[in-house]
Amino acid sequence: MSIFHVLAALKSGALKAGQSARFILAFGFLVATVGCSSTLTRVETWDGEPAAAANAATLKAPGSIQVSRINGRNMSNFLMDDLALDYALLPGENEVIFTYKTIWAKSGVVENGESKVHVYTSEPRVVRFDAEQDTVYRFQFDQPASRSEAEQMAEDFVATVVTVDGEKVVAESSVWTPAVAAERTPIPESGPVGAAEGSALDTLKSVWATATEEEKKAFLRWAFE
Repeated sequence: MSIFHVLAALKSGALKAGQSARFILAFGFLVATVGCSSTLTRVETWDGEPAAAANAATLKAPGSIQVSRINGRNMSNFLMDDLALDYALLPGENEVIFTYKTIWAKSGVVENGESKVHVYTSEPRVVRFDAEQDTVYRFQFDQPASRSEAEQMAEDFVATVVTVDGEKVVAESSVWTPAVAAERTPIPESGPVGAAEGSALDTLKSVWATATEEEKKAFLRWAFE
């Protein structure tokens, strides 16, 4: 069991109160023991034990890039704000959905109960690229010099995926839309009714998780007309 499985269990509430307390203590001891070991921040993005995992590529994401899904697999259980993570990718085509988040301290007096920071978050973005085995990639993007620049960047955020040395650009991000997700997630044309319904439900859940607030409102209006 990896450290991320422990975090996912705690986050989902799957452990009983007594078990949670013991796991939290064990987790604290583990962090204190290993410090900043890179093994704590490497997330596998596949199920099972595929043979290609032995030559997995790596995508390095800084704390300001929060990856939500890779190849349709939910990564949100592993999210910890402002923590840089490495994602292990199987060689071949990969699809990575993420958001950009930047935090700026407010100037002047802050009223009671008011947040002390400005938080700017982009709409979901997606990058698709062919990962080569044993290759390390990273996100590359401009760094804002002011709060106004940070706000503008969040609205029109663009990042590229490059090799770790920055010499080769392999992909550029674009806006992620639920419509694209639905088109890229085929539903079986035949088979048991329960299986088809399950596939459609999984697709709807996937789309909903990446939809903007306006898109969710528009869907609900359509659904209840």
